[in-house]
Amino acid sequence: MAAQRSSAPSAAPDLPTLGGRRSSYRERVADALRAALIAGELRPGEVYSAPTLAARFGVSATPVREAMLDLAKEGLVDTVPNKGFRVTEVSETQLDEYTHIRSLIEIPTVVRLATTADPVSLEALRPAAREIVTAASAGDLIAYVEADIRFHLGLLALAGNSHLVEVVGDLRKRSRLYGLTALVEAGRLEASAREHLELLDALLERDERAVHAVMTRHLGHVRGLWAAP
Repeated sequence: MAAQRSSAPSAAPDLPTLGGRRSSYRERVADALRAALIAGELRPGEVYSAPTLAARFGVSATPVREAMLDLAKEGLVDTVPNKGFRVTEVSETQLDEYTHIRSLIEIPTVVRLATTADPVSLEALRPAAREIVTAASAGDLIAYVEADIRFHLGLLALAGNSHLVEVVGDLRKRSRLYGLTALVEAGRLEASAREHLELLDALLERDERAVHAVMTRHLGHVRGLWAAP
């Protein structure tokens, strides 16, 4: 699976940092676990022990246990005494609602950036967009989700509303993209990943209509291409 890491603790430095922020080691472990959960590497209803997850990600059990407790506070997992943590179930209705809210926020916000965002700031997001494509090509779903969140939250941050970024970030944490594995196996995820570069190009061209079209299509994948188990 793409989630596999070396069993040695030295593998820890490649853990993702969601949103591009500076994080503590515990936060980085939590970020990696969130990404695995969103990508469907950790499945709802399954119980995972801290030692098992630690071996899977190449880190020690203590930060994993602490990170999972953080995710429990966010409602993403439930603690199972003497066993570990169970990934919480999310209904199709909830996922539809999360995506609807995101579309109401993200589409108009990003369209406005076509006329307000500094081209230099937009261009600074291109490395993250390329990382998404690279991760998709390699079939690394955790890296894909991490880069995707970093790109989109970084893009929304250009609107200058930190509360908006926080709300969308929370909705993204609660999302589930179980269809990513099937897309990787079918060789179709890379094409979808390239939409991030297409979006950047449309923004830099100040083409509001194109930005709206790409964002609408892109968010449509959340409950379409990326959703099917």
